[in-house]
Amino acid sequence: MNNDHLKVLIYKGNYQVVKESGVGKAINHQERVLQSAGVDLAQDWDDDWSIVHINTVFPDSVRHAKKAKKMGRKVVYYGHSTEEDFRNSFHLSNVAAPLFKKWICHCYKTGDVIITPSPYSKQLLKSYGIDKPIHNLSNGIDTEFFKPNPTAKARLIERYRLNPQRKIVVSVGLFIKRKGILEFLALAKDMPDVQFVWFGHTDLKLIPKEVSQAIRNKPSNVLFPGYVSSEVLRDAYCGADCFLFLSHEETEGIVVLEALACEAPTIVRDIPVYKPWLVDGQSVFMVQDDAEAKARLRTILSGQSPDLSQGARDLALSRSLQEVGKALIAIYEKEGLV
Repeated sequence: MNNDHLKVLIYKGNYQVVKESGVGKAINHQERVLQSAGVDLAQDWDDDWSIVHINTVFPDSVRHAKKAKKMGRKVVYYGHSTEEDFRNSFHLSNVAAPLFKKWICHCYKTGDVIITPSPYSKQLLKSYGIDKPIHNLSNGIDTEFFKPNPTAKARLIERYRLNPQRKIVVSVGLFIKRKGILEFLALAKDMPDVQFVWFGHTDLKLIPKEVSQAIRNKPSNVLFPGYVSSEVLRDAYCGADCFLFLSHEETEGIVVLEALACEAPTIVRDIPVYKPWLVDGQSVFMVQDDAEAKARLRTILSGQSPDLSQGARDLALSRSLQEVGKALIAIYEKEGLV
């Protein structure tokens, strides 16, 4: 297909609210994905575009989806959120989860086509009774930016004044229970000889007391640098002895792709979202519980686990922005959007 006359608008209302989250990264990736596919990006609503991408579930997102349809334009709604990954997040999130599900269904139904990052999230959205075409397509990963760098470890150690004689374990995410932060802190307490670094932040007033207290009482071998630049995060992936991501629920896990692209030895919890695209012992190590996580972490840090770096990099390359761009255009064509 010739994309010379195709122009797409990526709606960015309330982008500041989500820019530090996975949704924010997904929006940034979409720009690069479309550019790699030779698609022009519209600069604003008044530009001459034929398709709009909507990634958020705010009231203004729905208003603009409806506005686009009244204008005769096509709406691609990205299903980043599910009831399942809303749970175990903030105060009262479990109580509000059924209402959140109804709301996101209302949002997604305003799209002509829904794109969601994994086969698992596609299955969930279908189970909600959404009667629209649903495609699973990875958010993608910038494999030209996220790649191994042998000098990264020295920068990571210097930046955070870490002990070069001790191993470094890294994780990334919001301070929420679903992301596995309690297990991360428990492992750090059990392994005082190892340095644990968690990148990301959440206002402690927004999260349950159980989590906020655990963070305030963190072991001395845990560091919370907060949000950092992509360059600093890349050094963390490349310099870590292990990337530990014990999240209980995801729709894909962009940070996992980033770590794999950097060939970091990676541990994830064995949860449905990773099936079938992640395979234990090929690109990642999967664990069932905290005891298995601790045992696997020890074998990685002692150099006794297999080297999965090539499998990790190959997996990331299969989800590069260029590959995702080709697949996105194929979805446009299949659904008659172009």
